Amino acid sequence: MSALDVVARVVLPLDGDLDVLPLYVDGRHVQEPVAAYEPPPPSLPSDQHPDQVLGRRSYRVPAGGGTSFGTYLNAFPASYWRRWTGVREVVLRVRTSGRGVLMVYRSSARGASARVTSRRLEGDATHELRLPLDTFADGGWYWFDLVAGDEDLVLEQADWAAPVDDDGPRPAGGTTVGITTFDRPSSCAALLAQLGAADELADVLDEVLVVDQGTRTVEADPGFEEAQRLLGDRLRVIRQPNLGGSGGFSRAMLETLDAGRSEHVLLLDDDVVCEPEGIARAVAFARHCRRPTVVGGHMFSMHERSVLHAVAEVVRPWQFRWAPAGPSVHDHDLARRTLRGTPWLHRRLHADYTGWWMCLVPVTVLRDVGLSLPFFIKWDDAEFGLRAGAAGHPTVSLPGAAVWHVPWTDKDDSTDWQAYFHARNRIIAALLHSRYDRGGRLVRESLLVSVKHVLAMQYGAAALRTRALRDVLRGPEALHPELGSTLAEVRRLRAGHDDARVRPDAHDFEPVTPRQRRRREPATTAPAGRLGTVLAGGAGLVHQARPVPPRAVEAPEHELAAADAKWWSLARMDSALVATADGSGLAWLRRSRGEAARATAEAVAVHRELHQRWPELASRYRGALPELTGEDAWRRTLGMDRR
Repeated sequence: MSALDVVARVVLPLDGDLDVLPLYVDGRHVQEPVAAYEPPPPSLPSDQHPDQVLGRRSYRVPAGGGTSFGTYLNAFPASYWRRWTGVREVVLRVRTSGRGVLMVYRSSARGASARVTSRRLEGDATHELRLPLDTFADGGWYWFDLVAGDEDLVLEQADWAAPVDDDGPRPAGGTTVGITTFDRPSSCAALLAQLGAADELADVLDEVLVVDQGTRTVEADPGFEEAQRLLGDRLRVIRQPNLGGSGGFSRAMLETLDAGRSEHVLLLDDDVVCEPEGIARAVAFARHCRRPTVVGGHMFSMHERSVLHAVAEVVRPWQFRWAPAGPSVHDHDLARRTLRGTPWLHRRLHADYTGWWMCLVPVTVLRDVGLSLPFFIKWDDAEFGLRAGAAGHPTVSLPGAAVWHVPWTDKDDSTDWQAYFHARNRIIAALLHSRYDRGGRLVRESLLVSVKHVLAMQYGAAALRTRALRDVLRGPEALHPELGSTLAEVRRLRAGHDDARVRPDAHDFEPVTPRQRRRREPATTAPAGRLGTVLAGGAGLVHQARPVPPRAVEAPEHELAAADAKWWSLARMDSALVATADGSGLAWLRRSRGEAARATAEAVAVHRELHQRWPELASRYRGALPELTGEDAWRRTLGMDRR
C-alpha cells in the first residue's frame, strides 16, 4: 500500500493579469475529444478570460469550449522527476463538476504530444490516474485538457502526487527562506506579505529571515506590518553592514545551520515577485531527490510577465562565461509560443548553477561544501553551483518553479561600479574551477573586454577591470577582511571618470554639436563575422591615435541610445552623450589619447602577469577555498558569536 505526497497543485492567478494567464491555461492547443465520449464542440476558443478563474485552484470552462493545462505552470515536468528522483509514477487527481471530457497527454523530448487516456465527466466527478515515468529519460511532460459539453464545466481542483510507502519514512524537510535586502523596503515587504499569505507554504516554511543591509529598513516600510501579521513568529529581521549578496546569503545559511530545524534554505532576491506554488514544488522535488540536490527557479521578466528570461544556466568551460543551456534561449515569450508550441522546453536541460534570485540549497550541501565565497556580488551563485557539482551535488533548474525579476538585459552592470566584481570574481572562479591550462580562452577574452571599454571611451570601466585583476594577483587572503570596504574604494576610483558622471537629462550638458564635413557617420550595426570584428577593432585603434578635436571636448558630437552605444560605434567617435541602460540618465563620453594609452598599457600588463602566474594563483586559491567558505571565517566577517 502507498499514500500520496502532493508535489504540485494546479493553480491559477488571482490578480486578473492577462499577461500571466497564458502561463497557467491555454485555449489554443486544445484538441477535440474522443468521439466515443463526447461529440466535438462547434468551436474551441483561442483565448482564455480572467473571468473564468473562480479561485486559486478552480476554473470554469464555458459550454462548448476547451482549456488546456499543458502550460508552463500547470503541466508536470516528468523527465526531471524521472532523472533526479526515485519516483517512478505520478498520480494525477482531478475533481470537476459539469459535463465534459478529461484528456491526458504526454510529450516526448522532441515536443511531440500523444494522448494517454480520456475520461467522460458527469456531475461531480473525481478521477485519479496513475501515470508511469519510465519513458521520460531525456525529456517530456504530462498535462491534461478539459473540454466542456453543452453546459459549463468547472475544474474544482487538481494536483500531481507521488506515491510513498505507508510503512516507510515520508519525505520530510522544512525550509528557511533567506532574503538579502538593501534599500528596497517596499519590494521586500511585498514579497514577505506574499509568502505569508500563501496557503501552499503554510506547512513548508519554518522561518523567513530578512538580512537587512540597507539604510532604508524594511521594518520602517508601511507594508511591513501586514507582512509581520501574516508570518507571525516565523519572520525574523537581522541587521548587518552591507556585505553584498554573498554576505547576506551566507548569514542566512549560517542562521539556518545554527537553528538546526530546516532541511533546506531558500535564497530569494528582495525585489522578486514569486509564484508561491513554485516554492512548494521546489521543496517537494528536493525531498524526493536521490541525493542532496540544489534546486533552482526560472526567471520571468518583471516588465513583460509572460517572457521566460532565464531557464537553465551553464558556464562554458573554454571561455569560462555564463550562457544559457543548449538548446534553451533567453527571453522566450510564452504568450506567443506556449509550452506545447515550444519544442526545446520539452528537453530536459542540464544546469551548472542557478541564480540566487531563487535557489533552494539542502543544509547537507552546506555542511559538505561550505558557504558562499566572499565575493560581495557577481559569480557567487555560479561558483557555488560549480563547487557543489564537483562534490557530487547536482543543480536542477526546475520547470514550474519561478519568480518574476528585472532581467539583466534591462541594465548594463558591466560598465558601472559592478564591472569590478564581474571581472575579479569571474577570474577567481576560473582559478578555482577551470579545467584548462591557464583558464583556456579566459585571459585573452578578458583583455579584449578591457580594450573594448577603452575603444568605447569607458575609461572608468577599464580602470575598474585593471584594479580587479590586480586584486586577484594579491591572492585570496584579503577577500574576507576587505569584503565590507571594497565597494567604497571601487566607487571612488570610478568617480574620477566621465563615464561615471551620469545626469538625468540631455539639457544638463552642452548642446550636441555634430562635426562638419564628416564623410560618413560611425556604424551602429554590429560588424559581420570575425573579420569584420577585427577590422572594426583595428579602425578603432587607429582612431585612438589621432588628435582629439577641441570641439569634441567642448560639446558632445553625438547622442546615442543605450542600445546603439556599442564599442564598434563609439570607437570611431570623439565624444558622445550615451543613455544608461535603465534610462535614468546620460553620461558624456569624451576621447582622451592619454587615458586611452594608459588604460591599454595597464590592461595589457596586468593580463600578461595573470597569464604568467596562473598555475601559482590557482594553487593558492584552491588551497584557501575551505577556509574562505568555512563557517569560522564567515562568523568572523559577520561578527557572529560562536553558538
